[in-house]
Amino acid sequence: MALRLTTRRMKPGLAVAGLAAAVVALPAVTGAPSAPGERIVEYDVPSPRYPHDPAVAPDGSVWVAETAADKLARFAPASRTWTEFALRPATRPHGVAIGPEGQVWFTANGGGFVGRLDGATGRITEYEAPSGGDPHSLVIAPDGTVWFTKQVANQVGRVDPRSGEVREFAVPSAGARPYGIALDRAGRVWFCEFGRAHLGRLDPESGGIEEVPTPTPASRPRRLARAPDGAIWFSEYGAERLGRLDPASGAIQEWAMPSKPSGPYAVVVDGTGRVRVSEFAADTIATFDPATARFQVLRLPRASTGVRTMTLDPHGRLWYAGSHRGTLGEIE
Repeated sequence: MALRLTTRRMKPGLAVAGLAAAVVALPAVTGAPSAPGERIVEYDVPSPRYPHDPAVAPDGSVWVAETAADKLARFAPASRTWTEFALRPATRPHGVAIGPEGQVWFTANGGGFVGRLDGATGRITEYEAPSGGDPHSLVIAPDGTVWFTKQVANQVGRVDPRSGEVREFAVPSAGARPYGIALDRAGRVWFCEFGRAHLGRLDPESGGIEEVPTPTPASRPRRLARAPDGAIWFSEYGAERLGRLDPASGAIQEWAMPSKPSGPYAVVVDGTGRVRVSEFAADTIATFDPATARFQVLRLPRASTGVRTMTLDPHGRLWYAGSHRGTLGEIE
């Protein structure tokens, strides 16, 4: 059945209850193993209109944003069923992250707000950005504070769920285009400047922003992730490299990606420190072992998958969103 949710323009922190969600089951597409011990399974997203940013909840379910369909979708791996939650028109959800208590946070790239969904009740709370704009990617601090980027607006934002306050911090350089975002061990906010060859660092206490140049000009860093040892790994989309930042010293190392063309995009780091990078232009997932400085390449089952985002679950399974194919992929 089609799910509809009618809302009005809401003030920060104002919540509305959603209607009952639609539940559907879809077949899986299994790919042949492309690397020893790994298997790929792809699941069609129910509203396959640009799925984005998978995030794993404490109950093992996987959430994705159905960007062009204005919905959030929850996938239950055990039953292979989907549950969809409709958002108001023109929301265009993009980033998804799970909060400390299991709440689903998302950025409304078209609606100018950050939202929080209670998956049990369908209740949605919207936190409007003061200047509107285009909330893009987000990360949640251990205390529940939500940090997010606004690419076109050239800002980094913060949501305080306790007070409902939303603050914005302007990036000093015009055209920086803040994109991926992560926190280091000290709680500082790091973000990619996709429009430049820089990474940005925001001090949560002062709100001050410093910009750190990458060694390769026109690197166009896109997404980043923190490793168990505290290092920040990032994709250099424009330079076809993988970068490693030491947040304490500011030192950066780089390695050339294995495929040509590569288009390194999404980045995750597992519990052993291995770095997994989606090669957007090659339809592969490349795994980098820092101990040997070598890559292993896993080919995806279908061409033009469009992997922009990935995440790992507690069992070490990798989940990715195939934006161009309308799929959710699982690698185990």
